[in-house]
Amino acid sequence: MTASMPAVDSSSMPARAAGHGHGSHFPVSTSTLERIAQIVLATARKAGATAAETEVSQAVGQSVTVRKNAVETIAYHRDKGVGITVYVGTRRGHASTADFADDALRAAVAKAIAIARYTAEDPAAGLADPDRLARSWPDLDLHHPWELDVDAAIELGRETEAAALAVDRRITNTEGATVSRGESDFVYANSSGFLGGYRSSRHHIDCSVIGEVDGAMQRDYWYTAARAPEDLMPAREVGRIAGERTVRRLGARQLGTLECPVLFEAPEAADLIGAFVHAVSGGSLYRKSSFLLDSIGSQVFAPLVNLREEPHLPRARGSAPFDNEGVATAPRQVVAAGVLQGYFLGSYSARKLGLQSTGNAGGAHNLVVPGSEDLPALLRRMDRGLFVTEQLGQGVNPVTGDYSRGAAGFWVENGEIAYPVEEITIAGNLKQMFHDIVALGNDVDTRGSRHVGSMLVARMTIAGS
Repeated sequence: MTASMPAVDSSSMPARAAGHGHGSHFPVSTSTLERIAQIVLATARKAGATAAETEVSQAVGQSVTVRKNAVETIAYHRDKGVGITVYVGTRRGHASTADFADDALRAAVAKAIAIARYTAEDPAAGLADPDRLARSWPDLDLHHPWELDVDAAIELGRETEAAALAVDRRITNTEGATVSRGESDFVYANSSGFLGGYRSSRHHIDCSVIGEVDGAMQRDYWYTAARAPEDLMPAREVGRIAGERTVRRLGARQLGTLECPVLFEAPEAADLIGAFVHAVSGGSLYRKSSFLLDSIGSQVFAPLVNLREEPHLPRARGSAPFDNEGVATAPRQVVAAGVLQGYFLGSYSARKLGLQSTGNAGGAHNLVVPGSEDLPALLRRMDRGLFVTEQLGQGVNPVTGDYSRGAAGFWVENGEIAYPVEEITIAGNLKQMFHDIVALGNDVDTRGSRHVGSMLVARMTIAGS
């Protein structure tokens, strides 16, 4: 890479999504973020960079925690920052600053340039290919401020906690209820002529309580999270579910060592999908540290499993019109009838593998795994086995796929929950586990970016007392 870096022509920039003007919650206007991005690129060009990219961001939020009906914490945050990456030929340097002043920006660029001049040449380094950049995009309805003052947040927290404590008198303690709101705004720009960004929000309510019977204690929790406050579950419902989940764990037993089917509750099934994503993501593949190397076109799941990436779902947690490099995102089939159709790649990993970016610099976007059976039907199908509602520890070997994690949940007999279990370990190998999926639930958890229901695996090893 020897060509000089072109100037950025703001008149040719793609338009930002509607509704992204200056809002009173943010420290500065969006136009200020854009101005800073252009200053960074111009400064990098003058300093000798052959290419450069920058992300300028700001975030605001409030969090209130109530415990035993009293306010435990009130926190506010107002963050801002600039990340700067420069390329001198195929040498890369990065620096960042939280100071938006011109002198601080020039100093950060100078540091990035100095770092680049001392790093090794890397033919895979560089900006995303210009023809892959987004030139227009839809408004995905990601920004919904919550006009919630502290007093109202405190009352919501108290309502949540009270609903949990009212479930059963065996709930004897609480870890509290938290109500939080947050908004962020960013602009990404690079010297290939891309300038774009958008605002987003994320709000949540959570609650965790402790139950006790015969001196033995159990805890559980629940939460709701959404882009828009009107999409949140009512506070009292969050508390009620947290309380009910805690009570049903009281009197938990251990199991002996055995092999049996394992049903993963939807949030735990999402963890399994996360392990799959890690295994077929660029960094794991080009480093050859994945149990799914060279698996395009191979049967990696049971034939009933289909997985789509849906980056343009309105209001969804993982939605994005472009990735962290400005590459346009698009819906695609990642797994069809259990067969892997594509990897998750950013520009760097794609070049290392001789492939093209899939618009996944920064991660995957809204992975949707359809299921057809409700939870009672899955329990009946399992008949006898373990229903996992919590996993503990990491216990996943990304190179071999070996899987061993602490777990808690319920023993199931004749298709019905018999009693709670704890202090057990579930073990298997992800390759085999993926092939052994025999049913998927329609109880899809959409609070995160992996939209999957409960997942029934034919057989795993359970180690207990």
